[in-house]
Amino acid sequence: MTTDSLAATHSPAQSLDEALYRKVNWRIIPLFIVCFLFAYLDRVNISFAKLQMQSDLGFSDTVYGLGASLFFVGYFLFEVPSNVLLHKIGARVWIARIMVTWGITSACMMFVNSEFWFYTLRFLIGVMEAGFVPGVLYFFTQWYPSSRRARVNAYFKSSICLCGIIGGPLAGLILQHFDGVYGLAGWKWLFLLEGFPSVILGLVVLWLLSDRIEDAPWLTADEKRVLLAHMASEPKTESSGGFADVWRQPTTYVMSAIYLCLVMALTGLLFWMPQLIKTAGVADTFDIGLLTMIPYLVAVVGNLIIGRSSDLRRERRWHMAGCALLTAAGYLLCAWFPGQLLPLMVGMSMVLTGIIAWMPIFWTIPPRFLTGLAAAAGIALINSLGQLGGIIAPFMVGRIKDLSGSATPALYVLSGVCLVATALVIWGIPARYYRVNQ
Repeated sequence: MTTDSLAATHSPAQSLDEALYRKVNWRIIPLFIVCFLFAYLDRVNISFAKLQMQSDLGFSDTVYGLGASLFFVGYFLFEVPSNVLLHKIGARVWIARIMVTWGITSACMMFVNSEFWFYTLRFLIGVMEAGFVPGVLYFFTQWYPSSRRARVNAYFKSSICLCGIIGGPLAGLILQHFDGVYGLAGWKWLFLLEGFPSVILGLVVLWLLSDRIEDAPWLTADEKRVLLAHMASEPKTESSGGFADVWRQPTTYVMSAIYLCLVMALTGLLFWMPQLIKTAGVADTFDIGLLTMIPYLVAVVGNLIIGRSSDLRRERRWHMAGCALLTAAGYLLCAWFPGQLLPLMVGMSMVLTGIIAWMPIFWTIPPRFLTGLAAAAGIALINSLGQLGGIIAPFMVGRIKDLSGSATPALYVLSGVCLVATALVIWGIPARYYRVNQ
């Protein structure tokens, strides 16, 4: 790096900008990280509850896989309407509503006593949570220029890692030590104790957030002017911003296909990770919870490094393609060494690192070709169509496991899905959408 570039890097104006964005980051990002943490706990705690719930209620792997998948049916059906309402009502109120209702519905899972109620409540949790992730991603487009979004998205998506780091041991602890307290099974306590905090966080969102830079009482007039100037300098998108633009953009469908592959890869592991570890010879629920931490710890470091690298190099395509290939290789490793704990842990770490680093870079692309209402609806549409992967993968793994007695064939399928995604990332998205504003 030259002396001139070093001077430019540390110019007073840039230092002030960095200080201002640190202030914005500390106000917004930690809250959304905690919210997303509980969203994912409420979404995937079923994978730990399965260790007790399945035998208590007599559910087969196919029944469990279908119930896990039905979450994504509700999510798919209500994602776009939810984000259209978010655009009209405002992110603060609508995200708070989402959190309160999903927390209540998730806690009600403790009352499940039949396949019907298992399926019904899993579907309703998906309905209630629909719109949260794309709503937050849309919220970021109102506060951050494109050159900062991969890092911001990476911080936000790192909550998935936190969910694994915190959620696994927490779930194991609840299952082991709360089982039988006040006559309730451990899996019932799991749903209750992990659902209630979402309701509280919904009220915190109402208190702390502002929908627009102009409305933030915690910013000075000069700070608002600087932030608005950065947003005004964004390159104009090709879309006029109307709802119809979502359907006229071919890239919307390519992005949806890539995200479907990504979600298949994610949910294929998330809903079966505890069971895969159990089949490798680990019986104690708390030990299983501790072991699930390892892939997430590796992934959180990889996620932040890759997201920062993508922003600093102003490069998206090859970072994304590399993440997809890493995920494919991780699934192959898990499939080649079934029932062996060490290769399984390495493979799962590769899978999660690839997926979780892939996601934040992926979400920098839609605002390049959609804006306004089209951005809110388009992000929701891509996310919604992609969530079909969450319907397919958990049920597929469960069905294959019931039919063959092993999850290994499903792991090969998921590796192939990641290779398809790699091809779409490289050749399916126009190069102009990968360019980052200088």
